[in-house]
Amino acid sequence: MPVEKLLKFLDDNEVKYVRMKHSSAFSAQEIAASAHIPGDGFAKSVIVKIDGKMAMAVLPASYRIDLDLLKKEIGVNSLELASEDEFSGSFPDCETGAMPPFGNLYGMDVYVARSLTEVEEIAFNACSHVELIKMAYKDFERLAHPKIIKFSYKE
Repeated sequence: MPVEKLLKFLDDNEVKYVRMKHSSAFSAQEIAASAHIPGDGFAKSVIVKIDGKMAMAVLPASYRIDLDLLKKEIGVNSLELASEDEFSGSFPDCETGAMPPFGNLYGMDVYVARSLTEVEEIAFNACSHVELIKMAYKDFERLAHPKIIKFSYKE
């Protein structure tokens, strides 16, 4: 089962979480709506290439990523969205597009939009398009060690 690595990581770090099944959905907004979770509290993971290296940008489902702002904030020469073909092999235990926001489990730097830090609880894909996990944002931050910056805007 794809989610086992993630659950073991959360359990090993004594995180309280809730696992939820939902109807099949693919966009972060659809998943949030399906599970009756506000878009501001559903964390979507966007894979970017920063100077050729894969990284994860995590932001609320109800926000859009501003690649120019992200590039400026982290001070790099090159930043672009990674294609699914480029990153799918980096997440062998996840369905494509259903990666949890723990890029650190996959050797990636994690950048979190400042707007996501304003919620007490987040939900996110649990490696599939039919399951999610809800947990305290502070536990996510403790485990993912993200760089918190402003790089998104509300849709």
